[in-house]
Amino acid sequence: MKIGVLGAGHLGKIHIRILKEINEFELVGFYDSDEANASAISKEFNLKAFSSIDELIDAVDVVDIVTPTLTHYDCAVRALKKSKHIFIEKPITNTIEEAKHLISLSLEADVKGQVGHVERFNPAFIAAKSYCSNPMFIETHRLAQFNPRGTDVSVVLDLMIHDIDIILSIVKSNIKKISASGVAVVSDTPDIANARIEFDNGCVANLTASRISMKNMRKSRFFQRDAYISVDFLEKEVSVVKLKSVKGEVDPLAVVIDLGNGKGQKQIYFDKPTIQPINAIKTELECFYESIKNDTIPPVSLDDGYNALDVAYKIIEKLKLTSQLLYS
Repeated sequence: MKIGVLGAGHLGKIHIRILKEINEFELVGFYDSDEANASAISKEFNLKAFSSIDELIDAVDVVDIVTPTLTHYDCAVRALKKSKHIFIEKPITNTIEEAKHLISLSLEADVKGQVGHVERFNPAFIAAKSYCSNPMFIETHRLAQFNPRGTDVSVVLDLMIHDIDIILSIVKSNIKKISASGVAVVSDTPDIANARIEFDNGCVANLTASRISMKNMRKSRFFQRDAYISVDFLEKEVSVVKLKSVKGEVDPLAVVIDLGNGKGQKQIYFDKPTIQPINAIKTELECFYESIKNDTIPPVSLDDGYNALDVAYKIIEKLKLTSQLLYS
């Protein structure tokens, strides 16, 4: 299956290197608007640098879009109009309307589309998923040290959207209410933001994202009946604490809590799931290949990308409202 990469910046270069390792794809080349960079990448990977976006699209079956967010829509439209499958980095597009149109075009063209919400393929999250049966409170912290490269978009679209997508994939309920607050410290839009998402089933998610932290952190905690699951996306670690009712004799070394008022005892179990050493980007691209080959819905569909973007913009609107109240 022939594939080409649009955009050979920092992330695009990683995609090129990984695609060369995936035997199911034939990487035929890439396009980058920076001629000097394109020449350097071409030499480094011994790979054809196409002279235009359309020339690359015409030469492949699958287009891997790793360009800046503002150009996602235009690149995807060109590919879809020529009935090419698209893998598109997150966020799916710059606006909700653009995302909606891409979904419509993909249905018309009868092709597959996947969005690069790579944390879905983080080995720690993969290991934790089976434990998250019905979380009722979720807390996420995604903190990054300041990098001017990311300030062209809101911290919600740059960082928080990862956790929005993770939460929407876990909580199978409609959203009832969203509230948010944030502060612009070094850029024109909030650099640190907190959002609270309330779902119809009673679940509450509390998300914090910052790009002005002294250290990097990517942690999520899921609380549900008789269980607590902690996921460290950065260190790729998972801790699970489970409670089970005590029946019969108790191991004297076991950790037991008395619920009081004659409600009995529960034993605490600690579990550290085995984390498979996988490359998340390679896994997401391999999964996209499988969805095309088997004609199945991609694991992170264009609809998923749209839903995450929709929630992100609702949070951004709440941030604007709170900013107006603060500074009016």
